[in-house]
Amino acid sequence: MFKLEIIVREERVEEVIEALKGTGYPGLSIMSIEGRGQQNGIQEQFRGRSYIIPFLPKKKVEILIREEDLEKVKNAVIKAARTGEPGDGKIFVMPVVDVIRIRTGERGEGAI
Repeated sequence: MFKLEIIVREERVEEVIEALKGTGYPGLSIMSIEGRGQQNGIQEQFRGRSYIIPFLPKKKVEILIREEDLEKVKNAVIKAARTGEPGDGKIFVMPVVDVIRIRTGERGEGAI
């Protein structure tokens, strides 16, 4: 099993959710976050003055998937989230040692 932490633009999160549903993974967690990558924020103009927004709003999607679905899910997320511009996001892939469903005590992939 793997845990994917997917950081995407706020305006692309619905497309990512639909892509995950399409790969058979409708269950997920979403968090609102702020951050920046290599673009170091953005510069804006307001009433003739320039100012820098150092951290941009993003969404973080977390999902557990089976090993055999890893490439399919990653490719679906990339296709859904990509705009081709800086700030499209990242996918972090981490192995998961165990999962336990609290209600039943079920373990492993069956607990996903």
